[in-house]
Amino acid sequence: MRYDARVTKRDSNFDVTCPCCGAVLKIDTETRAVISHVAPVKPKMFQDMEEAARAMKEQDGRRDSIFRQSVEAQKHASELLEKKFQEAVKKAKETPDTGKPIRDFDLD
Repeated sequence: MRYDARVTKRDSNFDVTCPCCGAVLKIDTETRAVISHVAPVKPKMFQDMEEAARAMKEQDGRRDSIFRQSVEAQKHASELLEKKFQEAVKKAKETPDTGKPIRDFDLD
């Protein structure tokens, strides 16, 4: 039996497993097209409802904590901006004004 004869007798489809998501793709060798797609089975996130409820409560606590931190940051944001502005004014007063800046166009 020749090699070519064995290759042509093979099924013209083959399966490929996606390395990223684990899906199985069936590909036709003649047309080089995906014929079918089988999505991977995703495991359950939680074993029971109590565990899911506990996770939701923890998530609520984290969300409240982050919100409180952002509120505190906003309360002090005006003070911080005022300090930055005063520092910029002080620096502008200390730096002497050199007049009108020279542009490249003026050098020609």
